[in-house]
Amino acid sequence: MTTCDVAIIGAGPYGLSAAAHLGTVKGLELCIFGYPMSFWDRNMPAGMFLRSNWTATQIAHPTGWFTLEAFQAASGRRFSTPVPLDCFIQYGLWYQREAVPAVDRRSVARVESVPQGFRLHLEDGEVLGTRRVIVASGIVAFAYRPPEFLGLPPSLATHTSEHHDFRDFGGKSVLVVGGGQSALESGALLHEAGAEVEIVTRAPRIHWLQGWASRTFHKRLGKFTSQLLYAPTDVGPAGISQLLARPDLVRRLPRTLQNKLRRRATRPAGARWLVDRLKGVPIKLGQSVVSVALVGERVKVNLCDGRERTVDHVLLGTGYKTDISKYRFLAPDVTQSLRRSNGFPLLKEGLESSVPGLHFLGAPAAWSFGPLMQFVSGTRYASHVLLRCVTAKDANQPQA
Repeated sequence: MTTCDVAIIGAGPYGLSAAAHLGTVKGLELCIFGYPMSFWDRNMPAGMFLRSNWTATQIAHPTGWFTLEAFQAASGRRFSTPVPLDCFIQYGLWYQREAVPAVDRRSVARVESVPQGFRLHLEDGEVLGTRRVIVASGIVAFAYRPPEFLGLPPSLATHTSEHHDFRDFGGKSVLVVGGGQSALESGALLHEAGAEVEIVTRAPRIHWLQGWASRTFHKRLGKFTSQLLYAPTDVGPAGISQLLARPDLVRRLPRTLQNKLRRRATRPAGARWLVDRLKGVPIKLGQSVVSVALVGERVKVNLCDGRERTVDHVLLGTGYKTDISKYRFLAPDVTQSLRRSNGFPLLKEGLESSVPGLHFLGAPAAWSFGPLMQFVSGTRYASHVLLRCVTAKDANQPQA
């Protein structure tokens, strides 16, 4: 059985950034598993744009060298905000090649706890022993499907994360459920692909984000005022943005206040540049789905106001609901040993769970460290505190 000191599961922004930071530790044997940028490449639709601002779209690196500007210079590609999805994917792959070249593209089938740490079973049957595991596996396992739709076949109802291309929907009628960025942008892409689209959402109104995307707005505020109100991490509204950029402070706030901040920062909302693209797409507000039924090869959707829609397909832009028990690679004894709240692991300093040596990065860390952990801009904080934790604990390990 081969061994290493630290194993990272996941090669998206959080996994790559963590590997780049831990790679600076002399003598640390590090392994990272996963297909680089797989969620962004396979589970997001072509033609999409990122909602975050320029600085918030950078994958953190210990030297600060691997920026979007450096990628543009190296690749010759030119783009600005909003950053196109394909450009961000290529940026992530460039970051991986340059900063973390030794990514093992095999998937991890099972993580078991053993007295010396953990045992990883890889997809091809190889077994690896490690003292520490960093879970950076993203959110695809957390895709939320309302119970009304669970009995429908994939031909009639899918989640937005199940599509890379909407061109096959041209000429079909599609009902999009949801009022956040994913639902709204998917609606725009479907409309542009020639589908007959309608969007329904429970919300009484659509929240359109102003944020950093509006240069006029920030120019009007003035540079000093804008920087005072909005952190470069670009998570949360004015004022709250600066607080959420400091996870060490957020985690010390009363739980009720943390919950309010998280709901305010991550409520369903759409980028303002979608408004023009959604002209001609009906958006029905204050509508929830009460039941669905098969009608031949179509699906009938009954809404709370008594009206119904019969369409070719329902697209669920219903977001993600974190529940680490859905990480199937975690052995049951590991999952059961974790202290959790509402599906989130309860984490301490260094993003370490109640199982010593097991860390969670990205969305699963949001309950303990705030909503910044749900965005690419959280890679800087996460990688920094992870590096500090690992080096401090390894320094205290007894020498052989």
